[in-house]
Amino acid sequence: MILVTGGTGFLGSTLIKKLINSGVVVTATKRESSVIPEELTNSALIKWVNADVTDYFTLSDLFDNITEVYHCAAQISYQKGNATQMNNINIEGTKNIVNLCIEHHARLLYVSSIAALGTNKLNKPVSETDKWEYNKKISNYSTSKYKGELEVWRGIIEGLDAVIVNPSLIMGASAGKNGSGVVFDLVNKGLPIYTPGSIGIVDVEDVADAMIILMNRKDIRSERFILNSENISNKALLEKIAGLLNKKAPKIEATPFILSIAWRLAKVASLFTGKQPTLTKESSRAAASKLKFTNVKLLNTIDFRFKPLDQTLKEIALTYTKNI
Repeated sequence: MILVTGGTGFLGSTLIKKLINSGVVVTATKRESSVIPEELTNSALIKWVNADVTDYFTLSDLFDNITEVYHCAAQISYQKGNATQMNNINIEGTKNIVNLCIEHHARLLYVSSIAALGTNKLNKPVSETDKWEYNKKISNYSTSKYKGELEVWRGIIEGLDAVIVNPSLIMGASAGKNGSGVVFDLVNKGLPIYTPGSIGIVDVEDVADAMIILMNRKDIRSERFILNSENISNKALLEKIAGLLNKKAPKIEATPFILSIAWRLAKVASLFTGKQPTLTKESSRAAASKLKFTNVKLLNTIDFRFKPLDQTLKEIALTYTKNI
């Protein structure tokens, strides 16, 4: 029996769809307030359970007959006020999953993040061997994913059968106007600026496919794999999206100085609106970071071909334009 945590999320729901399409029976966790995607509401192959990953005893009740666990549940936030809750989910929740997998001898595939990786001192694309190092500029999200991953490595020392994946920015048509869809929405509405950073991108379908392959390769254990299709500058990415939507590409570079002013203004504005600022100190730093990642280890380990970024963007654009 297979357990998927975070089953209603962008990645979790894509993974579940692939599993049930192959005839696999799945137990999936979700938060009580989460909405089950329409295409997953009527399948007899899915057992939905309201379960908080921070609640050990509720999780424990689910583990009878579970042999494989895909741990997708996580919180992503660059809001300082969300740090405590995010740590509980990303660290303590992962600790619970690890301990239960050890107790029930279940194989674990843990979805970490590129945020849990270090930087390359030679300015080469980051690989699985680059070590995460703390500094005061690192986001709370990065710290939470790194510490969550440490729980998995601790479990491996204690006998856990596990594989870790570190996806880059996950994009895909099924995100709608959330996640990667937000970028399309901004460009469609006339985004005038771009940030000077760069990022790695991977299609959500590729992440789910790679996870299933790695889970089924029982000879692969105690390893981590970067899942990244292509590296691209923020400017080039926005230009591609603008071309697909027949909109003007942003021309103004938001320098680090401009971003530092912008997040401060956003913080002041939030005091009057009562809403969380859309731009924070942490998110502005992330937007300006120049990141590149290598996928060589994965490609040398399994027979896998990533979907080209241009194809991913075309699929998102097609879905987005149908829904506006």
